[in-house]
Amino acid sequence: MQLTLYVLVALLLLGIVAATLGWLRNRHLPAEETVVNPVDMECCGQHEVCEKESLLAALSKQIEYYNDEELDRFRGRASDTFSPDETDEFRDVLYTMRSDEVAGWVRSLQLRGVEMPDGLKDEVVMIINERRGR
Repeated sequence: MQLTLYVLVALLLLGIVAATLGWLRNRHLPAEETVVNPVDMECCGQHEVCEKESLLAALSKQIEYYNDEELDRFRGRASDTFSPDETDEFRDVLYTMRSDEVAGWVRSLQLRGVEMPDGLKDEVVMIINERRGR
């Protein structure tokens, strides 16, 4: 009977210590932010994952060109190394396509290893967000 009492007290103390350590650990860890992507209102709903305008559509590895083959010469360049004239080459391609093609074009550049110039990224995001109605 006395042994059972010692075991119960030991288990109770162990539980208290574990709860205290867990509380301290959670208190000092940064909280994880959950990012929820809004539903694309243009998605047809017939696919498990709608790729229509997703920049991160990992399922499509097919490279599609948008009359921009000349941009392949920038493959491997960092996005912050483009001159204004080089950025204008990207801008010319961007503003000659339909707004519903922009996300696919960015995905094509990613697949080809061509980084978007920093000076153009805000414009691209603005066009894509306008297209998605945000």
